[in-house]
Amino acid sequence: MFAMVVYESMWGNTKEVAEAIAGGLGEHVTLVEVADAPARLPVELDLLVVGGPTHAFSMTRTSTRRDAVEKGASGVHVERGIRDWIDEVEAEGVVDVATFDTRVGKVRHLPGSAAKAAGRHVRHHLGRLVGTESFWVEDMEGPLLDGELDRARAWGATLAAHRAAL
Repeated sequence: MFAMVVYESMWGNTKEVAEAIAGGLGEHVTLVEVADAPARLPVELDLLVVGGPTHAFSMTRTSTRRDAVEKGASGVHVERGIRDWIDEVEAEGVVDVATFDTRVGKVRHLPGSAAKAAGRHVRHHLGRLVGTESFWVEDMEGPLLDGELDRARAWGATLAAHRAAL
């Protein structure tokens, strides 16, 4: 199986989750920050995993990324997030895609999720949604709650097993 994990991260938490998911997926996984993500998906791609932080109940926008930078986030590509990339990327045929996000655990009852919003975009632009998952951080800047990286690795392994069973 050849998989690609594309992520955006403001404070490093989503990057850590993306790395853990990639580890759970096994061999032949490419990990790519959204600013460096390809304009066209490789033909041999079996599974695409896309994730980012939840901002204002959905995927980030240019304005929410700018706000994060103003609050101290560094290394953020302000003009391009996963929303923009999903809308622009081209794929040959239907692609299996899973989406994830990071969200603040203190307000779990609030609606909205970048993973669910990305899933809707995926269905319209890329292919078949095979899973969504949220991973929890303590506060906007993090850190990740205990056990979340283990859960991310396990989710990656579950995605790989599902793909292998096809």
